[in-house]
Amino acid sequence: MTTFSDLGLSQKVLSAVTDAGYTIPTPIQAGAIPPALQRRDILGIAQTGTGKTASFVLPMLTILEKGRARARMPRTLILEPTRELAAQVAENFDKYGKNHKLNVALLIGGVSFDEQDRKLERGADVLIATPGRLLDHCERGKLLMTGVEVLVIDEADRMLDMGFIPDIERIAKLIPFTRQTLFFSATMPPEIQKLADRFLQNPERIEVARPSSTAATVSQRFVAAHAKDYEKRSKLRDLIRAQEDLKNAIIFCNRKKDVADLFRSLDRHGFSVGALHGDMDQRSRMTMLANFKDGNIKLLVASDVAARGLDIPDVSHVFNFDVPIHAEDYVHRIGRTGRAGRSGAAFTLVTKRDTKFSDAIEKLIDKKVDWLDGDLSALPVLTETDEREKPRKGGRGRERDRDRERGNSHKSDNRRDDNGKDAIAADKGSDTVKADRHNDTRPSQPVRNQRPANDDNRDRRSRYRRDEDDGPTPVGFGDDIPAFMLIAGKA
Repeated sequence: MTTFSDLGLSQKVLSAVTDAGYTIPTPIQAGAIPPALQRRDILGIAQTGTGKTASFVLPMLTILEKGRARARMPRTLILEPTRELAAQVAENFDKYGKNHKLNVALLIGGVSFDEQDRKLERGADVLIATPGRLLDHCERGKLLMTGVEVLVIDEADRMLDMGFIPDIERIAKLIPFTRQTLFFSATMPPEIQKLADRFLQNPERIEVARPSSTAATVSQRFVAAHAKDYEKRSKLRDLIRAQEDLKNAIIFCNRKKDVADLFRSLDRHGFSVGALHGDMDQRSRMTMLANFKDGNIKLLVASDVAARGLDIPDVSHVFNFDVPIHAEDYVHRIGRTGRAGRSGAAFTLVTKRDTKFSDAIEKLIDKKVDWLDGDLSALPVLTETDEREKPRKGGRGRERDRDRERGNSHKSDNRRDDNGKDAIAADKGSDTVKADRHNDTRPSQPVRNQRPANDDNRDRRSRYRRDEDDGPTPVGFGDDIPAFMLIAGKA
């Protein structure tokens, strides 16, 4: 059996790996590390959770033991699609490079340029960056790429999805042609193959699993659900409560808005839950991830920002609240569980309008996914009563429903705002007593005309009451006909 000591790594690296508790490399590590140490280009294809990060971090540490970096001229460059992945790679260098005195610079958004500039001035042996922030530093004249010896492009298929390929091509032109390139991806669509052909020179191809395959340790189930959001949320809650072995879980949504809505719903129902999406600032995102890793929260509702490469080693369950539009994203999402040989469970809520996406997933992974408690044909039919019982936002919708059920033909006089307070009575400064319109025998006059003559108060109340109409509806222009319309026309 191959061990890390058989791969040609330096003694300092082997010591750090042993201290971290590892002795046997994963297949991608065993296949990629020896040719990487021989300065060969690498094309690595492996499903997520198989140790791709260590397969380039460990040989880079051995290579970097010789030489020193100069100011603003990094020796190696690692490109990552997201801030979280970049920060995670930096953590790997801290863990495995503890016996080295290397300067590691992290260039990601959400962090001060000045702080990053200071790290670059000291000289960076390892530069870990997202493409956009890296180009920003280059355009500001704070970074020279002519000294880069090793280029790592990680999660290449995610780079393609996020539109980073033009940026990567610009960056590649700034780096010496004689560089060594390590190229890693979980899936290998034709576009990524073309990109690899452009960037790599006679690469060593390491493919430890069929592209787009899923881990055998993850049990997968489709769950039939109605398309109504409140029905899906109810189904998800029942599903979560039914998992007796649930330790923690990531719940994926397609849209950031849905992440926020589902987070609020689960929080209201008493679940220990947090949220993670791309609109959050970097500090909040890292804090939320840390809380989830440390077990302070049990459920993490996330967009696909958490689907790629995040190393949360012991996630027991993954729930897809939405079926991913791109089938490749399904592979990455469920790869958050069942990592490093552990068992995991993945559940995907499927509605009738999602069938083309679920079919695409089964075609990609070349496997039929079993349904939990029956497929879509087993869904109960929603009755008209069920539709009326749908929760409505705000009090006005509920008030309208009650009026309709009572058979009232007129609108409710006591309109209420979203907080359930009487919107008419909210005008506390009014001295006017509002008579019951059905019993009032006085001529109907607009209430605003009965206000005190204080201009400021009248303007403020008029703005507040601009949507009210307490007076009779005028016909045409009423009594105020414009003068130009009184001019007689020519016969």
